[in-house]
Amino acid sequence: MPRPPNPTYPATFWDLVVQRADATPAHVILADDRGRALSAAAYREACERVAAGLAAEEDVGSGSVVAWQLPTVLEAAVLMGALARLGAVQCPMIPILRRAEVGFIAAQTKADHLVVARTWRGFDHEAMTRAIAAETGARVLVVDLDPSSAEALVLPQGDPATLQPPPRSPKGPSPHAVARAEADPVRWIYYSSGTTAQPKGARHTDRSVMAGASAMLAHIGFEADDVYPIAYPFTHIGAAAMLTCSLVTGMRLLLHAIFDPERTPLAMAEAGATLLGSAVPFFHAYLNAQRRHGTASKLYPRLRACISGGAPKPPELHRELARELGGVGIVSAWGMTEFPLATCASPEDPDEVLADTEGRAGPQVELRLVALDGRPCGPGEEGELRVRGPQGCLGYVDAALDAEAFDADGFLRSGDLAVLDANGNVRITGRLKDVIIRNAENLSAAEIEDVLYTHPKVADVAVIGLPDPKTGERACAVVALAPGVDGLTLGELAAFAREKGLARQKVPEQLELVAALPRNAMGKVLKQQLREAYGR
Repeated sequence: MPRPPNPTYPATFWDLVVQRADATPAHVILADDRGRALSAAAYREACERVAAGLAAEEDVGSGSVVAWQLPTVLEAAVLMGALARLGAVQCPMIPILRRAEVGFIAAQTKADHLVVARTWRGFDHEAMTRAIAAETGARVLVVDLDPSSAEALVLPQGDPATLQPPPRSPKGPSPHAVARAEADPVRWIYYSSGTTAQPKGARHTDRSVMAGASAMLAHIGFEADDVYPIAYPFTHIGAAAMLTCSLVTGMRLLLHAIFDPERTPLAMAEAGATLLGSAVPFFHAYLNAQRRHGTASKLYPRLRACISGGAPKPPELHRELARELGGVGIVSAWGMTEFPLATCASPEDPDEVLADTEGRAGPQVELRLVALDGRPCGPGEEGELRVRGPQGCLGYVDAALDAEAFDADGFLRSGDLAVLDANGNVRITGRLKDVIIRNAENLSAAEIEDVLYTHPKVADVAVIGLPDPKTGERACAVVALAPGVDGLTLGELAAFAREKGLARQKVPEQLELVAALPRNAMGKVLKQQLREAYGR
């Protein structure tokens, strides 16, 4: 299949569902780990039936605000399509959010409806949600995802003939600046992962959500016989981008509700995965599965690439995956909840680009690097990465946050530090707030982590800055040891860092050993938790 240099989309997300159903009605585009599958036509029909059921039984319609929290099962994908068919404003919430976050989101969005699993992984979502609804007045729809239930979708069903016509959007180019935000209606609200004091709700349109797929469509290319398992939350904005990729190309998404490091990689192999995602913990599980399988044959014989978009990856991990699993290794993408998948590498890129960068800008995406003193960066100079393009959000639910988030030209301030190479490839070098300031010198935690990761005793590592009475801050390495390793000393680690050429001031001065690093649902290390644990 030729790769489109500039993917185009219909006016609404629902139009995209219809377009795929008309093009390849019998082709399976969705399956889950419960043995259920939906062809393109069946997906459209399921969405319409559920839309009709939501309208008749729950009074959901155009403009209704529906906050929903389901795991990665077919019901989640169908609910997403059904709400798009109705023209509702949907607010997907990752399943690990609890009373404080869900209550905050429900109140801030003024959600009319809350849709949750009855229980999931031992947690009573129904009780939590009914308590929230008692305070906000929202209606509650409980979905019973008992694993022993029948193959039928456990969502309200109705007659599609009773539905109102599908929603329409204004014609014309998708806006990218906050000042031009009124061209399309907001139909999606995605909340950041909540590393700040309160989660921030990014307001998206159908076209901004679909445009989040453009970089992958243009740079990776997907084919109808591709199989891409998704084991991360379907309520993450990256899943909407992957569903868009599926609807554009016909590729199959295989949904896994729970990622078991031993069983799930084998299930993905049995399904014939051609692409694997999406962050460091997943990649380690695939490697371990291949090592258990042995070297006589590849566990994933059809594998083309691993796709990383949830968190930065160590370059050495890319090389391990290419060497042991096959394919080209890791093809990285970069984005934010506010601006999904702005950049992406290509499987045809040189190995050094795949190992060290997050690829180049997607179609219509503009990148800007700004030095810490506010001036534009020159070639090869580190600065804050700012982005503007059709997948950018239209601002936040709390509009008071917009002024700080966007610059005067409508570029989103990412908070990530980066360098651009001569070909426009982006190398993320750290976070504005993830710089260790030692003796008034800024040290990149990411640079130190990439070196320490190559130590044979290290399975995973995070470097944080901790207060120090002499230097202001010191570098602390938090390490999860490789399997079978009994111990690691600070002296060993420091000597290794120096041998690898790390400057003296960057060598860690503190070492903490943990069983596993705390990460959010998309694989990002929760460094604030580590600072709180070891900064006393």
